[in-house]
Amino acid sequence: MRVAILQLPSIGMGGNKLENYARVAHQKGAKLILLGEYLLNPFFKELMETPLSMIQEQSNHQIEVLKNLAEKYDLIFVAPIITVKKKECTKMIAKVGSRSVSYYPQQFLINYPHWNEEKFFSNPIEPVRAPMIFAIGGVKFAVMGGFEIHFDPLWDAVSTKGVDVVLVPSASTFESHNRWRELVKMRAFTHNCYVLRANRIGEYNDESVAWKFYGDSMLVSPDGEVEADLGNTEELLIVDIDRKVLTEARKGWGFKEALRKRR
Repeated sequence: MRVAILQLPSIGMGGNKLENYARVAHQKGAKLILLGEYLLNPFFKELMETPLSMIQEQSNHQIEVLKNLAEKYDLIFVAPIITVKKKECTKMIAKVGSRSVSYYPQQFLINYPHWNEEKFFSNPIEPVRAPMIFAIGGVKFAVMGGFEIHFDPLWDAVSTKGVDVVLVPSASTFESHNRWRELVKMRAFTHNCYVLRANRIGEYNDESVAWKFYGDSMLVSPDGEVEADLGNTEELLIVDIDRKVLTEARKGWGFKEALRKRR
């Protein structure tokens, strides 16, 4: 199966850029496009200063754009989006097809003093459940927010539910480049699945520091190797998911079999 990563900064309300990339992905045979965090909405720091009515209008518009593109080009989009209900914002990841839209509320949010999503968004704090899981053409996908891949209980579901590909939209910045590479590679290897990570690009400047989003979107194999990656500019990455590679990795390393014997 062929899938794509779209590496962009925040795109505003215009749909032409998305359509251009969707057309290319369709022509290349891709069935799914993954977008990074804070592309359809402004970055978190900007979002905090944005009226709720404007956030809601933008999000509704972006979902309609994706639905139309999904129908026109026979694609599935997986993209973070902010929803607004009863004067509260929720950080979601949307799976958008031509006929339906499904939402996954992110379960773990960053809660550091300089970047406190947990305080701003209304996502509930409750017992951990499985991430969003769905199948396309016999390939099983799971979706996690970038911050969520640090937490083991979500990865337990990847193993128990036989997930083939984990989709990770992120907005990584500062000096985290090498740490993120190693984290994604480790998760892919220990769970013998592909990890498709889409990181945003662009820059946000506050009073004291520049937040530079460095890209480095990538596909990591079930053996923990980076198979394809992007730099720090606007790009579309199209990659193949190979079921034979998944089968060989799982058989060769035998992690699931070792666990099965102990249950």
